This record gives sequence, C-alpha cells and structure tokens, in this order.
Amino acid sequence: MSTIAFLLIFLGLFLGGGAYSFWKQKLPKGVVVLLAICSAMCLAAGLLRI
Repeated sequence: MSTIAFLLIFLGLFLGGGAYSFWKQKLPKGVVVLLAICSAMCLAAGLLRI
C-alpha cells in the first residue's frame, strides 16, 4: 500500500470522525454534510489507489 493511499484513508477516517462528532454536538447540518462528503471522497480515493 502506497503512502498516498494510506494518508487518504487516514484523512477520510479522521474527517468521518469529525462529522460524527459534529453531528452528536448538533452543529449546523451544512458543516456535517460537507465533512461527510469530504470523508467519503478521501476514502474512495484512498481505496482506489490501493
């Protein structure tokens, strides 16, 4: 597994955790949706680079 793929997967999981945390804190839905979309794109890019 390349370094870039590892970093993208790690970043996707980090952003996903942030989205979940923000959702639990009942922060604005726009922020949560943006983080979730970014998380999904990072995870997808990381998995496709494997």
